[in-house]
Amino acid sequence: MTKEIGRLLTAMVTPFKADGSVDYAAAEKLAVMLVHDGSDGVVVSGTTGESPALSDAEKIELVRAVKAAIPNNNVVAGTGSNDTHHSVELSKLAMKAGADALLAVVPYYNKPPQDGMYEHFKAISEIGPTIMYNIQGRTAVNMTAATTLRCAHLPGIIGVKEASGDLDQIGLVCAGKPAKFKVWSGDDSWTLPVLAVGGYGVICVVSHIAGKSMSRLIDAYSKADTQVARDIHLALLPVIKALMTTAANPVPIKSLLNAMGFNAGPFRLPLVPLTGEQLKSVEKVVREAGEYITFSRPGVKVA
Repeated sequence: MTKEIGRLLTAMVTPFKADGSVDYAAAEKLAVMLVHDGSDGVVVSGTTGESPALSDAEKIELVRAVKAAIPNNNVVAGTGSNDTHHSVELSKLAMKAGADALLAVVPYYNKPPQDGMYEHFKAISEIGPTIMYNIQGRTAVNMTAATTLRCAHLPGIIGVKEASGDLDQIGLVCAGKPAKFKVWSGDDSWTLPVLAVGGYGVICVVSHIAGKSMSRLIDAYSKADTQVARDIHLALLPVIKALMTTAANPVPIKSLLNAMGFNAGPFRLPLVPLTGEQLKSVEKVVREAGEYITFSRPGVKVA
């Protein structure tokens, strides 16, 4: 039986100390905060976690630290790269460190053919439960619905994080997939549309500050309370758009967390924080969302 991973997973930022080293204690605190605010689990060392700037050793230590902090919740480790052998070896280390599942992106830059994608994910899925990640905007190549469905029948493939921006493609995957295979939205603003065509949940960024609201959205839709789901979707839409368009993820969300009182620390180059004016603009949108922002930390108010 496929392990239940969770419908709301937060793609977690990686906190750094002032000297640029990974702040594992802050990562532990953030993971605890996120699950208390509605997330079923977290993804570490994904794009939001600045994975391109992390060493393999840092990625594995993040898995170990975060899993120890939230032992009753799932930790998904980002282990994908454009080198299948490297991805497999990193996946082995992540599973040994306590990961519950793996998140592997479609190989970027080298533009593999569809058969190459299949073999890549097949190799990783033999190491542990694997969620594929389709995001053409970062990889320069789309994994087709046909390839996704071919992979869906592999025993170790448990689902896909879909950020293709093509609802028809996502719908075709939902229509043809086996029951065990889950489809998570890879775009926060597409959560409700993806649920509507048969998706399962979302691997989320806005849940750093609106976890309870995103959890309520998913729960309301699953109970056919579409009015509540729609209300939450529309209320959070300006926030989501601000987090995704003011600058490339994870710059807005990490800058915002720092401004809201959680010390997520600096970025690793080539990423840099939002400018003062950009941050003021994002903060304004967040304040206007009012009660839908559920971020809470002792002594910190969001509005």
